[in-house]
Amino acid sequence: MAYEARVEALRAGRIALWDVIAEAHRPGSLDGAIRDRRGNDLEGLIARLPDLRAIAFNGGTAARLGLKALAGVAPHVERIALPSSSPAYAAMTFERKAAAWLALRRPLGLVADDEA
Repeated sequence: MAYEARVEALRAGRIALWDVIAEAHRPGSLDGAIRDRRGNDLEGLIARLPDLRAIAFNGGTAARLGLKALAGVAPHVERIALPSSSPAYAAMTFERKAAAWLALRRPLGLVADDEA
């Protein structure tokens, strides 16, 4: 799917993407190599989005940093830690990753709470 089509699909689903880390030095592609990081203002993001229902973190590093940044903030916003969608994360099969990512259906209103 072309980039523009992916962006439009996200917009249509009322889904936004935003990095937990605003900037960092990372030689290579592994999260373990991240140095000198500066986080994005997640608390400010939540304050600007009063209808926000959930924040999902793509991978362990994003979840660890994001959950720490949001400790005690906006308890009404559900937090969902998801396995990394990166093909480099091979400890979990694609099928198991896809099943975990289906947890996003509930806050998007695509499934009832008792069906999730």
